[in-house]
Amino acid sequence: MLLRNLCLLALVLISPILPAQQSTVTNAFVSGVLQSVEADASLPEFVRLKLDQNKTPLSLQVAVVRFVPRDKSRSLQHVDLISAVHIGESAYYQTINALFPHYDAVLYELVAPQGARIPKGGNERKGIVSGLQSWMRHVLGMSMQLEEVDYSAPNLVHADFSPEEFSDSMKDRNESVAGLIGKAWIAGMGQQYSAKTVLSEMRLFKNLISGNRERALKIFMAEQMVQSIGLGDVIEGPEGSTLVAERNKKALKVLRREIATGKQKLAIFYGAAHMRDIGRRLVLEFGLVPSWIGWIDAWDLRPLREPQTRH
Repeated sequence: MLLRNLCLLALVLISPILPAQQSTVTNAFVSGVLQSVEADASLPEFVRLKLDQNKTPLSLQVAVVRFVPRDKSRSLQHVDLISAVHIGESAYYQTINALFPHYDAVLYELVAPQGARIPKGGNERKGIVSGLQSWMRHVLGMSMQLEEVDYSAPNLVHADFSPEEFSDSMKDRNESVAGLIGKAWIAGMGQQYSAKTVLSEMRLFKNLISGNRERALKIFMAEQMVQSIGLGDVIEGPEGSTLVAERNKKALKVLRREIATGKQKLAIFYGAAHMRDIGRRLVLEFGLVPSWIGWIDAWDLRPLREPQTRH
């Protein structure tokens, strides 16, 4: 149970850490049917499972949600929240890379020194989180965000803590990695015997017996991720945390700076577990409202097709 929740944290919440035109975008790159969102509707979920008519998982999808000014007289056109998972299909990251050129600025998460530039293919990573993400990448047969996303694009803007800022914030808030793990364990215990969890574990056993271990594990982790996306709210608590709230505040500080320079089409590329809090802050602090949502396949959960034999 603890390992499962740590894996979920590594997939959607804990970012990689380094040492000290509208219709064109939506129609060309965002898969699935676009859904309009009522101006005052509650914020959507940012991760979901796409199911077929038999309720069999086909893909794990992440959202792109557009926010527009409530005051139509503002020069700002939109801010898009592009949800990230730190391990995904190569095609998912290619779609993300294709989205980026359509924005004046793309604000991204990465605990790294200010001004750091990430070369194509990423940097060598060390540490528990990076090791866990690397292990899961191999087990699930997918790619890693830092290796696939093109951070060298000139419109990408770092909008996260430096390692020193991250460490200082945790000290100021009396937080620790051990405390984070403890909260993840407690949250997991509350879900251990839920009907959805039991059903997911039964499906895992059935899929393992079918012989496709990789797909079985992908479906299980995808189901657990969707069920546990609220894990970040448990870890946050009423006072927030460095891991989510404080880093989100830093991202939105950078957003204000970029808007002040006259940029009109912006995006925030952050982990999916950050997005509900960022969305709430865009509504309350920036006077924006969600206008549409599109979905991108991040994990392919379809069964492998058997090769056809000729007679």
